[in-house]
Amino acid sequence: MSSIAHMDRSDALRLAASLVMIDIEGTALNAAEIELLRRRPVRAVCLFRKNLDGLAGTRRLTAHLHALLGTKALVAMDQEGGAVSRATFVPVGPAGMALGAVGDADIARQVGAATARSMAWLGVNWNFAPVLDVNSNPANPVIGERSFSDDPDEVSRLAGAWMAGSLLEGVACCVKHFPGHGDTHEDSHHALPEVDKTLAELEALELRPFHALHEQAPALMTAHIVYRQLDADRPATLSRFFLTELLRHRIGYQGVVITDALMMRAIADRWGHARAAVLALAAGADMVLAQGSLQEQEDTVDAVADALVDGRLDPAQLQRASQRIDALAERFPARLRDVDAARWTADMQLMQLTAERALTTLRAAQAPRGPLRVITQAEVASDGVSEAGPSAQELASLWPRGTDIEWLVVPRLVAMRGQDIPRDHRCNVLASNTRQRYPSAARDWPIDLHLALWNPFQALDLNAPTVLTWGYDAPALRALSAWLAGHLTATGRPPIRALEMS
Repeated sequence: MSSIAHMDRSDALRLAASLVMIDIEGTALNAAEIELLRRRPVRAVCLFRKNLDGLAGTRRLTAHLHALLGTKALVAMDQEGGAVSRATFVPVGPAGMALGAVGDADIARQVGAATARSMAWLGVNWNFAPVLDVNSNPANPVIGERSFSDDPDEVSRLAGAWMAGSLLEGVACCVKHFPGHGDTHEDSHHALPEVDKTLAELEALELRPFHALHEQAPALMTAHIVYRQLDADRPATLSRFFLTELLRHRIGYQGVVITDALMMRAIADRWGHARAAVLALAAGADMVLAQGSLQEQEDTVDAVADALVDGRLDPAQLQRASQRIDALAERFPARLRDVDAARWTADMQLMQLTAERALTTLRAAQAPRGPLRVITQAEVASDGVSEAGPSAQELASLWPRGTDIEWLVVPRLVAMRGQDIPRDHRCNVLASNTRQRYPSAARDWPIDLHLALWNPFQALDLNAPTVLTWGYDAPALRALSAWLAGHLTATGRPPIRALEMS
């Protein structure tokens, strides 16, 4: 290993920078960010809602990024569809579970292609989607409707079709979250989840989509989850067993491996951004997603460079990682594709028709007639993964003009009590615009109709006729509005056994 210890510092910095993805603060690069890119030649940036300023503004930003980051630039975004859609001013696709409710692989392929076109029009060449997590746990606080199904073969079929559509349009995909985030009780943005399963149990469920699609997926994102029986000390993101022994050697995956965000508390609270980046690369990751302050992002690059110089990281291994990332950027070059107005209109229609086909009713739900009382939460902030839920004010447009509605708007739906809900001649409609599950007492609430606008598993918490929209993106809410007006029949079928039996 003596040659490792003598790697030139400038070469180490260049190699390190090629393996780190950062984020930026606003809708345009500021002077400090431009200076950081000059000092540390990073070639990958992840965009979030805070960076998007409509179609024209976002295109200006990505054009500037392309120029600064170079010919092998990677501009990434989470545009899964449904609640995890950073750009809402382009044709927005349905959540994975909505496509599961439709069950048509050709529709999934068309939606994947349409989503990729939107990304290409914005200058984004890497979309962190689709989700391969098998949502086998209704209590999962972070995956929910993002998963296609609780059946791993359905996940493989629909996610594979979605990805095929995206790849045909020239935008890279990134399957996630390896080795599987579907059976957790905690959100890794806020805590470090643990799953107590053997490798055989993972192979029987969580890993099946990753096996099925490992040759198709150009990139893969890791999960910040500890699997105690397989690596008791480190989450998969930092585990050489998961990223090298299992993923590379046993599954045979050859694409790019990127970490989930290292600023998430599951990682940052225990290892810190910079140290975690070194550990993840040593474990077998090719790129680390290092959000944070400018100083934290620069410190991450420097920490990787330091580890290359002093021998904690193998330059040959990281050069291979950089070559894999080069190949991804060459296959999916960063460029601004001209907007096709006719295609845009057709894609909007596709997303709307898909949302209408996905709309699902449980317990013989019917559109209410007569005086209504709509119970909902005033405001719903972003949970750090999904965008902010629809406010009570936004939900007012769901019903036809002139509908007799008395509004009961509360600070927190899950803190409501049954005695807070009047029992009179009005039809009580609960519009669940938050992800949180309800307490067990909710089964006795006097609810006549439940509109589950975000987390479909809330349907298990109330003993009431329910409509599942699988998300609150604009097409889903328009589909619900049409159903409430009596203009649409719900034909979706739950892709989750727990919901089928409810």
